[in-house]
Amino acid sequence: MTGQYVLDLRAVDEAQVAVVGGKGAHLGGLSRIEGIRVPDGFCVTTDAFRRIMAQAPSVEDRLDELSRSDPDDREAVRTLSARIRRAVEEVVVPDDLAAAITRALTRLGGRAACAVRSSATAEDSPTASFAGQQDTYLNVTGSSAILRHVSRCWASLFSERAVTYRQRNGIDHRAVHMAVVVQKMVFPHAAGVLFTADPVSGNRKTATVEAGFGLGEALVSGLVNPDVFKVRHGEVVARTIAAKQRAVRALPAGGTQEVAIDSQRQEQPTLTDAQVVELVQLGRRIEARFGCPQDIEWCLADEGFQIVQSRPITTLFPVPVPGTGDRENHVYLSVGHQQMMTDPMRPLGLSVWQLTSMAPMHEAGGRLFVDATPRLASPAGRAGLLDIVGRSDPLTRDALETVLDRDDFVPSLPDAGPGGPPAGGASAPIETDPAIVKELIEHSRASIATLRRDIRTKTGPELFDFLLEAFEEHKRVLGSPLSMQVITAGMEATWWLNDKLQEWLGEKNAADTLTLSAPDNITSEMGLALLDVADVIRPHPEVTAFLQGVEDEDFLDGLAKLPGGTEARDAIEAYLDRYGMRCVGEIDITRPRWRERPAALVPAILDNVRNFEPGAAARRFERGRQEARKKEQDVLSRLRALPDGKRKADLTKRMIDRVRTFIGYREYPKYDIVSRSFVYKQALLEEAERLVRANVLPEKEDVFYLTFQEFHDVVRSHRVDERLIQRRKDAFRSYHALTPPRVLTSDGEAVTGAYRRDDVPAGALIGLPVSAGTVEGRARVIHDMAEADLEAGDILVTTYTDPSWSPLFVGITGLVTEVGGLMTHGAVIAREYGLPAVVGVDQATRLIRDGQRIRVHGTDGYVEILP
Repeated sequence: MTGQYVLDLRAVDEAQVAVVGGKGAHLGGLSRIEGIRVPDGFCVTTDAFRRIMAQAPSVEDRLDELSRSDPDDREAVRTLSARIRRAVEEVVVPDDLAAAITRALTRLGGRAACAVRSSATAEDSPTASFAGQQDTYLNVTGSSAILRHVSRCWASLFSERAVTYRQRNGIDHRAVHMAVVVQKMVFPHAAGVLFTADPVSGNRKTATVEAGFGLGEALVSGLVNPDVFKVRHGEVVARTIAAKQRAVRALPAGGTQEVAIDSQRQEQPTLTDAQVVELVQLGRRIEARFGCPQDIEWCLADEGFQIVQSRPITTLFPVPVPGTGDRENHVYLSVGHQQMMTDPMRPLGLSVWQLTSMAPMHEAGGRLFVDATPRLASPAGRAGLLDIVGRSDPLTRDALETVLDRDDFVPSLPDAGPGGPPAGGASAPIETDPAIVKELIEHSRASIATLRRDIRTKTGPELFDFLLEAFEEHKRVLGSPLSMQVITAGMEATWWLNDKLQEWLGEKNAADTLTLSAPDNITSEMGLALLDVADVIRPHPEVTAFLQGVEDEDFLDGLAKLPGGTEARDAIEAYLDRYGMRCVGEIDITRPRWRERPAALVPAILDNVRNFEPGAAARRFERGRQEARKKEQDVLSRLRALPDGKRKADLTKRMIDRVRTFIGYREYPKYDIVSRSFVYKQALLEEAERLVRANVLPEKEDVFYLTFQEFHDVVRSHRVDERLIQRRKDAFRSYHALTPPRVLTSDGEAVTGAYRRDDVPAGALIGLPVSAGTVEGRARVIHDMAEADLEAGDILVTTYTDPSWSPLFVGITGLVTEVGGLMTHGAVIAREYGLPAVVGVDQATRLIRDGQRIRVHGTDGYVEILP
C-alpha cells in the first residue's frame, strides 16, 4: 500500500488541492472558519484515484486518442469518453482502499446517509470553476453503495461535458486528478446559492441570495425559479418571491424524489429578511478567508445554516487595485475601447504600454484602465470629459452618466480657480500649413532611426537602462504640444463641419465625404499599398497558386524559384519594411508582427488579386480626392445662396482646408508607437534568447509573462520563478473568457451604457454612425484577419478593428464593429475610403450570422438584418 487514501475534512485546507481536489480543499478551509458549519465528512484522495487508473491500462491509449480528437467532433468525444468511464467503473476497488473508506464511514455513524461528491484538482480555482462538470450523488446509504458511487465519481472526470470543457480551456486530461468528498447528508427545509458579489453587474458590495424549499438540486437543475434577495450594507434592498411548485426531498431508503409543494406555501418566502442578512454575513466571512468573491451553496436545517460548497465566482471582471490604504470610490475607463484592442494583454505588453503612456494606468483582467475619478469630481472637468467621450462613444458617456446619477459615488470638488486648466482642455489655435505635418513626421522618423542605431550595442542590464531612457523619448515625441494641436485641430474641424452643415444645410455627417483621400494618412496608404503588391503578383498565376497553399512563415524563400516570384517576394519585402511592425492587437508588444508572421497578409493579398484590376490603388485614391473636391464646391455654393452666405462659406472653406491638412496625421502617432515598440521587442527577444542559451529559461516567449521590471531582474540575477510564469499563463488563458466593460467602478460594477434613441426601425441593431452612406450586402463575420475570405461587395462584421485591418477595407463595401468611436482608427479609415460604417454595435458578431444579408445605415447609425 502506498499513499494516503482517506483524510478527514478537518485535516485539510485550500493549500491541498493536489491531494483532495478543489471542492475538498475549499470544504476543509471552510471548516476552519469560526462560526461556519460544514457537514462532517472525509476525502478519498487523488492517490486512490491514481491507483485505480493504474489498474485500467486501456485508459492510457484512449486518453491519447482523446487528446488528438477535435473538441467539435461531438460523436468522437462522446464515444471515447464513454469507453474511459466504463473502464474506470469496472476496476474493482482494492481491499485495503475499500477498508480505509469503510473505517471513515464508521466514524460518520455507520449507516448514516451521505452525499458523495466529485472533487477534481482543476475545479473551483480562481480561473476555472468547472461548475457542474463532474458528478454528485445525494442520500447514499450503506458502505457498498457508497463505494459504488465513489467509483462513479472517479469515472465522471471523463464525462463528455467535463472532457469538452477541458479541451476548450486548454487543460491536459492527464494533468487533472479526481478526489471524492463523502459527507454526512443534511436534510434541509431550504437550500440555495449565495453570491457574495452581484453575478450580473459585478458589484462587490451587493450580495445575491437564491433560495428554494428542500434540497438545492431543485435550483441547480432548473426545476423551480428561486426566491431572489439582494443585500447591500446589511440590508435587503430587493426581493423577488417566486411561485415554487416543486421541491427535491431525500427518501428514507436513499436517493431523492421530486415532490409537489402545498399551494398555500408556494408563494411564501423561503427565508425571512433576518435569515438572508445572517447568511450574507456568513458569506462575507468566507469571502475574507478565500480572498475573492464566492459562489456558496448553503442549506438551512433545524440547527441553522450549513455550508456545503464555496468556489470563486470566475465570471466577474477583476477590479483594479488602488494604492495602499485607498478606500475611496473610483471610476475606471477602458483603455482597450479607445485603442481598439479589447483582448487581454500579456504582462510584458501591459507593463511596456504603462511605461510609455502619457497617463497612469491600472491593470485588471489583462486589460488597462484609466482612473477618471479626478476629472469627474470637478464640474468643469466632468463637462469636458463627457463632451469628448460623448462625441467618440455614446455608450461610454451613458455609462459614466449612470454612475454620476448616483449622487454619492463620485465626490464633487470645486473647479480650479483662475489659472487652472481650461474646461474641456481647449487648445491654442494653429495655422493651416501642410509643412507642420511634414515636420512632425520627419521628426518621428529621425527619432526612430536614432533609436535603431543606438540600441544595437546594448545588451544585459545596460539594455534595460537604455530602454527606460528610450521610453522617456517615446513620451516626449507623443506628447509634443504641436502634435497634440494638429490632432485636436483636425478633430475639432470635423466636428465643426458636421454640426454647422447640419444646422445650415440640414445635411448629416457632411465631413465624411470631405475627408475622402486626405493626404498623409499612413493607415489608409497601408491598405492601398497592398493593392500595389497584388498588381505585381497578378500577372503570375504560378505565384498566385503557390500563395494559396501557404502554411509556413518561410514562404518568401520559396517564391524566388517561380516565374515572377522574385518580383513578388521583393514587393512583399518592401511592404514589410514599411509596415511589418503592424499586426492585430498591436498595442501589445508580445503579439506577433507581420514581419514575424508574414503569412497573415496572404489572404488579403489573394483577395486583392481576385477582386481588383491593375492600378486600383491610384484610381481609388484619385476618385476619393475628386469626390471630396466636388462635395466642397457643392457645399460652398449652397452656403453662398443662404442669408449671410459669404461669411458662412468663408468659415466653412477655412474648416475644410484645416480638415484636409490635418485629419490624415491623426493616424501617424499610432504608427510611431508601433514602430518604436517593434524595435524594443526585437532587442528584448534577443535578450530572451541569451537567457535560453544560458539555460535560465526553457523558451524565449516565457518573458512575455514577466513585467518589464521582472524581466530586468531575471537578466541581472539569472534566476526565474517558473511557477510565477505558469500562473501568469493560466491567468492569461482565463482572461479571454472575460468581457472588459467600457466603465468599471471600484465596487466591481461593470457599467455598459445604452443608446437612448427611438429613431430606428424595430429590430434594428443600434450603433454609432461614423461614416455616411447606406449599403446592403453579405455580412462576413470575421474574428481573425488571417482567416478573411472576402468577395467584392461584402460587409465586414467584427469585434474591433485596429490599423492592421486596413488592408481588408479596400475590398469591402461597409463596416460593422462592436467596439469603436467617431475618431477611432476603423472610423477614420472607413471615412477615408468612403465605406458606410456603424460601430459600437453591442454583440454584433453574435447577433449577425456569417453570410446573412444586412443593410448598414452609416448616416443614421443602425444595421438591419434582411430576410
